Amino acid sequence: MSAALNWFAEQAEALDRDDSHAEALVPELASRGLFRIGVPQALGGSGGDTYDAVEAIAAVAGQSLTAAFVFWGQRTFIEFLLQTPNEALRERLPPLLAGEHAGATGLSNAMKFLSGIESLQIAATPDGEGWRLNGRLPWVTNLRRAGFTVAAAVQTPDGGAAVVALDHDQPGLARSADLDLIALRGSNTAAISVADVAIDSSRLLHADARSFCPGVRPAFLGLQLGMSLGVARRALAQARQEGQGAHAVLLPQIEQTSAELEGIATSLREGLAAKRFQAEPAALFRLRIRLAELAQAAVGLELSASGGRAYLADQDKGFPRRWREAAFIPVVTPSLSQLQGELAKHANR
Repeated sequence: MSAALNWFAEQAEALDRDDSHAEALVPELASRGLFRIGVPQALGGSGGDTYDAVEAIAAVAGQSLTAAFVFWGQRTFIEFLLQTPNEALRERLPPLLAGEHAGATGLSNAMKFLSGIESLQIAATPDGEGWRLNGRLPWVTNLRRAGFTVAAAVQTPDGGAAVVALDHDQPGLARSADLDLIALRGSNTAAISVADVAIDSSRLLHADARSFCPGVRPAFLGLQLGMSLGVARRALAQARQEGQGAHAVLLPQIEQTSAELEGIATSLREGLAAKRFQAEPAALFRLRIRLAELAQAAVGLELSASGGRAYLADQDKGFPRRWREAAFIPVVTPSLSQLQGELAKHANR
């Protein structure tokens, strides 16, 4: 797959620092068939399973975390359509798989809501046979200006929670300017405001978020772990390449870190295949925490192996960008601190 990913390697710095290639990113990912991986052939995919998609995201992340972040957002929204009981919404798969339309997951709020970390940020009020929605999502990725659909959890009038799909051109829905990020600026990351947006049952991904979200969480988080795997593998490869001569003392540590990384990748593959993480989410949380730590350890080893060359602009081999990428991984929702809080609750129970 490496040759097919050359475009992402060539545009990695631009994708990180500005939005010049933001609109091209989804079509470029789709043109390589990446969104179809792990999607049943009967639904337009290329077959395989969720872990195949994890590895595809990791391969992209090794070239550009911005591209991998957008890949994760699109592929996770596709996963929502694969798991929704709403057949009409599933018919929207073809333009998403082809990269003609963007899909964004606004369910970070829902995942935190289910963990008791924050309240839902969009509320529904009755409107005849449907609802009117009001609220705001402060951070959503893959809000492509050419058109997007975003999944969002809403507080229902009866005090429950539902998951809905909202389109960019619905009256009352507005996308902000891109957030002023220090990196990943080509990811079409912005806020969404929802003001008196009318919906009916045709937009329900699921009527019960408390049922739907735990079911999609293994894919939501598992696909996300592809980003950690990709950044860590690339940093370790660079560290191995740079770790010669005086830096050869680092090679055993590089190999030890790599071995642990691949061991976790195996655990993730096996857990997804066995559907273990639906019943044991804490096991997946632990993998997420450790992979984020290993990504940061990997770029630390790359720095140590490169020495002062890492700070020379004319010697730049992507290290400054990978350092920022590794710093971003712990704060992607659910953040490490949120997951550590969840594990503390599990331990107390």
